[in-house]
Amino acid sequence: MPQSPDSPPDSGGFVRATEMFRTELLAHCYRMLGSVDEVEDLVQETYLRAWRSYDGFQGRSSVRVWLYRIATNACLTALERRGRRPLPSGLGAPSEDAEAPLAMAGSDVSWLQPLPDAFVAGGSPDTADPAAVVAARESLRLAVVASLQYLPPRQRAVLILRDVLDLPTSEVGQVLDMSEAAVKSALQRARGRIAEAAPDADQVTEPTEPEQRALLEKYMSAFEQADISGLEKVLRQDAVLEMTPSRTWFSGLVTCTAYLAKVMGRPGDWLMTPTRANGQPAAGAYYRGADGTYRAYGIAVLTVADGAIARITVFGDASLFDAFGLPQTREAEA
Repeated sequence: MPQSPDSPPDSGGFVRATEMFRTELLAHCYRMLGSVDEVEDLVQETYLRAWRSYDGFQGRSSVRVWLYRIATNACLTALERRGRRPLPSGLGAPSEDAEAPLAMAGSDVSWLQPLPDAFVAGGSPDTADPAAVVAARESLRLAVVASLQYLPPRQRAVLILRDVLDLPTSEVGQVLDMSEAAVKSALQRARGRIAEAAPDADQVTEPTEPEQRALLEKYMSAFEQADISGLEKVLRQDAVLEMTPSRTWFSGLVTCTAYLAKVMGRPGDWLMTPTRANGQPAAGAYYRGADGTYRAYGIAVLTVADGAIARITVFGDASLFDAFGLPQTREAEA
């Protein structure tokens, strides 16, 4: 922690009291914003604000609630400057024509981004209980975070603090400067809106790690070998494919595979690197250029359900590779 002339009298005490919450605050800011680009800066801002006011804190609430108050209000301020971050499936109906040109989004759309699992590895003492760990991981899944984007910022904050973090209504009120009655009213509206906008968002399966790895390996192998029949075998009949920055998305095995068959190209056009995002199996996709170098294309996040791939969400943004600790280029493998 940096030192300054106005530092609190016990900087070491501040670090011991607050540092254990850094990971869960990062997850909280991601749920609020849906942006991996912003969360680290907001958590850093939270700690800077807390450090500056630590000597006046005086234990009027728990340290955890105090930090969540600062972080949540920082997120609400950030959300005043922009709208929600959607996925393509949140912008309209699926396309039924795999041959039609993709409808690319303009600069007015800021997409939801995936969160590398490495950002929230380890957790905190408050998530040491195995059931709490599972609940925290499920609340970071893409479907859940995407559904939160349908809520106005303050309703979003209430729902996350109450239903995800399980804070008592009174503590949620402390965080947001709201009465308990106002918290209960906002929570009811938020739950209703989530159920209406994304009724299946909370119906998340928890496949085993071996099952996830096996399906990810089959997905990557099919792409690298341009094996569309191999990919068909691991997709559900109701599979969904969406790819930012395009507004176009597809639903159903026939339409999805018809489009994927076009983009697969020839064997060796793609290289895949396994990773994880939002508690789900994922792959960094590299496309081979004319010079033979594979360049970062995007992060594909897989949603697994009932022993098959139910959804492929491709984030076509090479800048995400830095957050995932992946190189921008790869050489052809011998």
